[in-house]
Amino acid sequence: MHTKTAVSVAIALVGLGGSLAAQAQSKVELWGIVDVGVRHTNNEGAGKDGLTKMIGGGMSQSRWGLNVEEDLGGGSKALAHVEHRFNADTGEKDATAPFFQLSYVGLQGPYGKLTMGRQWNVLFDVVTSTYASFPYSPYMDAYKPELGMAAGARSSNSLKYTLATPSRNWVGTLQYSFAEGNNTDALVRGAQAAGAARQAALQGNLAATSTAAAAAGMSVPQYIAAQVGSAVNTYAATNIPGVAAGALKQVGGFLRYSEHGISLGGGYLRTSLPGGSDLDAWTLGGSYRSGPLYVNLGYGLNKIKIERAGATDIAGKVRNATDLAIVGSMWSGQTNGGFQPGDADKRQMVKVGFGYQITPQINAGLHYFHAKQSGGASGLYNGKANFMIAAVDYAFSKRTDAYFAVDHTRISGGAGMEIDTASHARTRTGITAGLRHRF
Repeated sequence: MHTKTAVSVAIALVGLGGSLAAQAQSKVELWGIVDVGVRHTNNEGAGKDGLTKMIGGGMSQSRWGLNVEEDLGGGSKALAHVEHRFNADTGEKDATAPFFQLSYVGLQGPYGKLTMGRQWNVLFDVVTSTYASFPYSPYMDAYKPELGMAAGARSSNSLKYTLATPSRNWVGTLQYSFAEGNNTDALVRGAQAAGAARQAALQGNLAATSTAAAAAGMSVPQYIAAQVGSAVNTYAATNIPGVAAGALKQVGGFLRYSEHGISLGGGYLRTSLPGGSDLDAWTLGGSYRSGPLYVNLGYGLNKIKIERAGATDIAGKVRNATDLAIVGSMWSGQTNGGFQPGDADKRQMVKVGFGYQITPQINAGLHYFHAKQSGGASGLYNGKANFMIAAVDYAFSKRTDAYFAVDHTRISGGAGMEIDTASHARTRTGITAGLRHRF
């Protein structure tokens, strides 16, 4: 959790009088993190050049938020939380995220806590609370392979119920997120209409179609089929992002135990995708703390249950493409697992690491992640990836620290196993240094 500075006030709302203020008090807490780093990586772009840039978050993404609590009496309280993330190097909003990355309201009492809204999902909860990579920061924002296994990490339209023992040795959470009718029906109809329109246009001018087919070295039926497929693919590629950005049904939970420096936990989350596929995600792990030493070990599994469409099944192909695009956005990206998913349907990751508090100001850590991707019919995207990061953090105070980290990625396997499609690189080393302040 973040170090926070409470802007705690007993709020007597204007015009409501003193009697209401006496019945209930609210605490409003403004908190935030400002983190800016400089990062250098090699094997970037088509020329596989080096790239040095300033980033708006090396160890943590910059953010600010509000926590609100209202005492309801009898050991119960109402709560609300909003959190906005931004790039401190430019001052701009994170273009890949909604304005509020988290936004929820809830009730907490003797029988647990119920929250509603956009929240961390149960996979993220159990990993960060039980066997996070760094004891002073759950993960390094500039290089976080483990987050690629968290099914997006955040869930919109989500209900979460958490129950804990008084000592919080045992904590359990259940989650349900609403799909709100998000599916591929309209997308399929649009793709079929685009294909039909292209086919009608080609058949309506067979002379021109025959000439074009001959130039392409195809028969007329082959050419028409290829052009219809192209029209369908173009329509789908243009419109899939809209469906992919929509609500997803998710059901899952986690359970964790912590006592005497030992923490153990596991979680499961099923994501029902708009095209009819399911993504099942599991995680299990633990950590041990003793004095200055912190050791963690974890395992994650993501498996897509998908019915592959036949060659002439336009509707099935559109549904498959939509579901794989959503999972691909969870799996890909240099900081989120670092290699392309392609047609693979299974990814596993093992993580192990340790941290050591060398002095009251200096903490050092070394972490290793091994991933395996499989299930692709083409074989192009089946392979392995290894990630390693070494980091040192120096605390100037409880709120301000500086960090230095070196990371390395190495990928092997099918021809599609690469860090990104621009460089086609299979190895990359990064060096990051930065400064972070929490308030």
